Amino acid sequence: MPAPLLIVAATFLFATMLVCVKLASQQYSPGEIVFYRSLFSVVYLVGWARINQGTLATTQLRAHFWRSLSGVVALMLWFVAIVKLPLATATTMNYMSSVWLAVSAVATALVLNRGRNLNWPQVAAVAVGFIGVVLVMRPTIAQDQLWHGLAGLASGVLAAVAYAQVKTLTQLGEPEYRTVFYFSVGGVLAGAAVMAFTGMSSHTLDGVLLLLAIGLLATVGQMMLTLAYSRGSTLTIAALQYTCILFSFLYGLAIFNDELTASGVAGILLIVMAGLAVTTLNVRASSRLNRA
Repeated sequence: MPAPLLIVAATFLFATMLVCVKLASQQYSPGEIVFYRSLFSVVYLVGWARINQGTLATTQLRAHFWRSLSGVVALMLWFVAIVKLPLATATTMNYMSSVWLAVSAVATALVLNRGRNLNWPQVAAVAVGFIGVVLVMRPTIAQDQLWHGLAGLASGVLAAVAYAQVKTLTQLGEPEYRTVFYFSVGGVLAGAAVMAFTGMSSHTLDGVLLLLAIGLLATVGQMMLTLAYSRGSTLTIAALQYTCILFSFLYGLAIFNDELTASGVAGILLIVMAGLAVTTLNVRASSRLNRA
């Protein structure tokens, strides 16, 4: 399957997973959903490693710890946001990660270089992204869902931290499957810790099926995403990832009767534009460095 089709299929699976998360949240807490989602991935990856003669042993436990910590907390906050926010809004908040990485780059330039050699297109993209956040948050605040909106924003910040740490692990020679494995182990431990305080919900057949669907969709989606990046253009794949927001928007209308105001839709579009602009700038910068 061509890389563009792989990434679109992956984002469709992720959006479908979010639907299952929103439905499962009526019975399970975000901590429980993270626990079961991660447990499915751990079992799958242990089996995958044995079949493919891969090893799960690592010498980079500290790096995995920090990546797992930021990634798991981001995932849990994202699930908190999904409970109350329109599906497209919660998804967009998490996809702010590329904009937050640009914020970090701009802040570093301001502090270390006092604004010299500042990447002004990057600054403009950050500004557009923040305008989008304001427009998205306005209806959220009006509907007394401020804390869920802030949880969504925080999930995007921590997702950016997690992505940066994944890049570090890749540079250290850690394969993708091992990084995902330790992230999933972190999810199991964090979910179990939450459940120790909040208790465990009773299961129903519908609930179990939703939990299995979440684990399966997340795992298959991640595999397709990884394969797409290995086959296709980074810029094309990164751009097509935003189709997850479109699928979430359509799911929200069809299943949950989500209502998005004009300002909310405009904010989502601005955030997507900012994310695409930042991704384009980063890919072009990397290309110039590789040619140098």
